Amino acid sequence: MTEPNILVTRIDNRLVHGQVGMTWVNTIGANLIVVANDDVSTDPVQQNLMEMVIPGTVGIRFFSIDKTIKVIGKAAPSQKILLVIRTPQDALALIKGGVPIKKLNIGNLHFAEGKKQLSATVSVSPEDIETFNELHNMGIQLEVQGIPNERATDLMDLLAKA
Repeated sequence: MTEPNILVTRIDNRLVHGQVGMTWVNTIGANLIVVANDDVSTDPVQQNLMEMVIPGTVGIRFFSIDKTIKVIGKAAPSQKILLVIRTPQDALALIKGGVPIKKLNIGNLHFAEGKKQLSATVSVSPEDIETFNELHNMGIQLEVQGIPNERATDLMDLLAKA
């Protein structure tokens, strides 16, 4: 696998929305968004909604986790990729599959019953905590950051305080 030009890998349970589609893309200079999600890869309605919030100059692809693992190494160096995934478990699967992710931007994980709220936008389940600990132990940098001009916070610091 050649090294794809992944600028940011973002965990956001909303995947692509206005904040990702405009703010992140423009700030980091991405020209391609890759959404790695098994459900969305086969759902044209969700795909159309996501396509509506990105600039016309930016490409978007919807792949399953497995297909992302298989094809991301074929990306051209000129493709400046914003990789968007829904869960920490998806991140772990991509990394174990060989996708060269060294840092994860955690943008939004909705609160639900049984989850611990770590910040205004990030709540984690026991499974998420276990996965984040595994990612941390693999040397992956984990940062909570909603928007680019917001200061990033180390997820492990938030977990230690929870």
